[in-house]
Amino acid sequence: MSDDLESKIEEAIKNPQNLGEMKDADTVGTVGSAECGDMLRMWIKFKEENGRKVIDRATFQSFGCQTAIAVASVATQLLAGKTVAEAQAMSGEELAAPLGALPPVRIHCAQLVEGALRSALSGDQSKAAQPAATSPTLLESMGKGSDPTKKVKIVLATD
Repeated sequence: MSDDLESKIEEAIKNPQNLGEMKDADTVGTVGSAECGDMLRMWIKFKEENGRKVIDRATFQSFGCQTAIAVASVATQLLAGKTVAEAQAMSGEELAAPLGALPPVRIHCAQLVEGALRSALSGDQSKAAQPAATSPTLLESMGKGSDPTKKVKIVLATD
């Protein structure tokens, strides 16, 4: 990875934006795999602006590498003010653009964020806050169907 990309990822990790669960979200999406350990959940809140329904705020939680967390952080900032159609049209590459071009081995990080966004936007938008209120936590999602005596270990890794 380039030094510029590494420094932008490091800055996003030191000061992540929009990190955490949103209790009053209009919709929530989760994507990932417990087998590989990368999971991301995104919450979205809408508002009316100039007669259009736009994204007011997006937040995230992630079990993933630093690059996935950095992409989610910058992506949630990019989403503010976008309509559902505009947000759905954004690619993982566009969501990661503020960081710079990702190397091929890190493209899956942007795709993880794109998947969580698409998952959130594909839900029934009319059920205000219901998806977020009834969804299991990210940690609970990872443990579904697994042995309850097993534990999840979270390790901060460097790329």
